[in-house]
Amino acid sequence: MGDPKKSRKQYSRPRSPWRADQLAQELYLLGTFGLRNKRELWKVQTQLSSVRKQARTLLAATEEVRLREEKKLLDSLQRRGLIREGATLDDILSLTVEDILGRRLQSMVFKKGMALSPLHARQLIVHGHVSIGERTITIPGYAVGGSEEGTIKLTGGAPPKEDTQPEQKEVAAEQPAEVQ
Repeated sequence: MGDPKKSRKQYSRPRSPWRADQLAQELYLLGTFGLRNKRELWKVQTQLSSVRKQARTLLAATEEVRLREEKKLLDSLQRRGLIREGATLDDILSLTVEDILGRRLQSMVFKKGMALSPLHARQLIVHGHVSIGERTITIPGYAVGGSEEGTIKLTGGAPPKEDTQPEQKEVAAEQPAEVQ
């Protein structure tokens, strides 16, 4: 079973980490989704690889095994919000890293307009200003399920997004008047 204090790596590093196109793609994803480091990206890539491997294995399996296991895999991915109802194994094979990164709490908070940027969303989450239902979540990489998506909200001490922008504009408008 293994020692609980000695956890395994949840990611695998790229085989050729210095390819220019791969570096550019990684930096684009880091900036777009506000990831802290490449390790977070590699974890998602490993998860996607695992899911796609399961789908390929099921495509090659016998009919009875495929019927039994395909439903489990599709239901699991549907609960996670990665695929829609009525999807097939081909839909699983067409999943991308962006699909999984888009299900992170950090991405959801930014997409819903609760934060100014992905990094601002990350800070709100880490500081405990975001909750799902009644639970406060402080993990930016929390995978939001399909049923939880509608219950994301800002809590307590979080300043509303709209209040921060007008103050900056008013201060900027006052400064030129003082200089004259």
